[in-house]
Order: sequence, then structure tokens, then C-alpha cells
Amino acid sequence: MTEPSVRTATASPRRARRLLPVLACLAATAVVLGISGGSSAAEEVTPGRQSTAERTPDELVTAGRALFATGCVSCHGVDGRGQDTPDGSLRGPTLEEAGEAGAYYQLTTGRMPLANPGDTPQRKEPAYAPDEIDALVAYVSTLGDGPELPDVDIAAGDLAEGGELYRNNCQACHSATGAGGALSYGRAAPPLAAATPTQVGAAMRSGPEPMPRFGPDLLDQEELNSVARYVQYLGDPDDRGGLSLGRLGPIPEGFMIWVGGLGLLLVAAYWMGERRDTAETVDPVPPGESDAEGDPGTEGVDAGGNASLARAESRGREEEP
Repeated sequence: MTEPSVRTATASPRRARRLLPVLACLAATAVVLGISGGSSAAEEVTPGRQSTAERTPDELVTAGRALFATGCVSCHGVDGRGQDTPDGSLRGPTLEEAGEAGAYYQLTTGRMPLANPGDTPQRKEPAYAPDEIDALVAYVSTLGDGPELPDVDIAAGDLAEGGELYRNNCQACHSATGAGGALSYGRAAPPLAAATPTQVGAAMRSGPEPMPRFGPDLLDQEELNSVARYVQYLGDPDDRGGLSLGRLGPIPEGFMIWVGGLGLLLVAAYWMGERRDTAETVDPVPPGESDAEGDPGTEGVDAGGNASLARAESRGREEEP
């Protein structure tokens, strides 16, 4: 009567050990699905180009000069031509060639100002209000002959043309999906999911380090509109294959196949093993019958529980001379 309890006690740890790889595969699959859902849902709202109808250009420049004097001169110098540290290293670059496009891109993406000049600029919430950004952009435009802020209209762009231009000029750094990528010397190309059309145009015209500058001689306004439209499309593309998996390329897709597929196989194997462990043992000798020795249900059965095979072997032995 104690045999079933012993069997249950020994089977439970064995079932638990078999369950561990199944749970690990399911957990890894859930992580991949969570990444794919979270990366496609993340959005960042940035200010667009602000209206300046309430202030004249001179008033904007005056207001921008005051803001520049309090927040920018420590790195870029009083005249915006850059400044060195006492040991001779560059503290802040010159803004003579930044122009409207460069100032707009750096300020609206929160990359400037930096708390520490040695930090790598990262996208974050803008430090200035939209009207203050307008004033700073107007003032920086007076420091040199930098590029103007383009008036980007993605409705006028061609999606197919933008895709071709993006693959030829941008994909090598920002990846085919716009997710960004690593560059040399510890630098990285940023992801493009949060970029507005105007920010895309401003970056292409100003060429923030280490990005090259795409002036009108390389990409005209129509082509700029097309590239900006394609970048917006990358934020919510038509995923013909179904689940996007974060749009990170073939690596997560292959990972999903291996982990998901093997996970399903492990679940199936575990389920079949559970059925075998919990299956009832059937007595091969019907109730009321016994073998020749009178011991019901214990003899006449081979090591695998096959009564008919054991009886056939017994008859074969009896027939031998």
C-alpha cells in the first residue's frame, strides 16, 4: 500500500527538473515579445517649429543673445566661436557654421546644453521652452553662414524614393529599421523613432558630428521631403511578416524560432512524460483468472508488462523436444 506514495515522492522532483528548461524557454520568449512590443510603442513628443509672428526678427535675436549669454558662453564663447580649456583642449566648438538647422536640431532634441562638456550628447527633454528655442535659433543664425532650417513637408515626399535614398545614405549607420547602431571610437548613430520631420531635415542639413552634411547640392528639397517621409514610415511600417519583434533584424527572428520552437517541443515532451507517469497500470491478467501456479496477475508477464508475449514464449519453450 505504500508503493504509490513512494512513487509520487520520487516523481515530483523529476517532473520539476524536466519543467525547468520549459519554463526557461517560455521566459525567454516572453522577453523577446516584450521587447518587440515596447520598442514599437515608445514615442517622444518634441516641439515643432514655433510661430514667431508675435515678435520681430530683431526682438528674437535680442532675446536669444540674452539666453546665449547665460547658458552657452561658458562652452561656446562670448562670440560663439568656441572656447578652449586651460590645458588647451576644446571645451566647446564654434557655432559659426551651425546655422538655424544645427541650433534647432541640438536644442529641440535636448542634446544641448550639456551639464558637462565632456559628456556625449543624448536625446532628452528640451531644456528650453519653445519660444526660447526660437530666440536661440534666431541668434545662432547671426553668428555665421550656417544652413537655414528647412521647411520639411512629408506629404510632398515620395515614399519609394525616400526608401532608396535612405538605404543609400543612412542605413549604414542608422540601420535598415532606423534603430541606430554602433560606430567607431565608442560613438553611436541614434535611433530615429522619436525624430520629427523637421528634426530629420535639420540634422541632414547641419550634419551633427559624426554625421555628414547633406546640403542642397547633394539632396534637394524634394529628396529631403522623401527621406523624412520614409523615416516617419519606419516608426510604424507595414509589417508584412506579422509580429515585428522590435524590428531589430534577423537575429531576434532566428532567436524566436529557436527558443519558441524548442520551447514548444519541450512542452510537448513534458506533457507526454506527464501522461506516462500518471497512467494507470493495467493488470494483464483479467480478474478471476490465474496462471498455472495460481498466482493471479504476477506471473506470465515479461519485464515490460507484456502478458501475451510472455505466454507465447512459454508455449515455445513447452513445445521444444
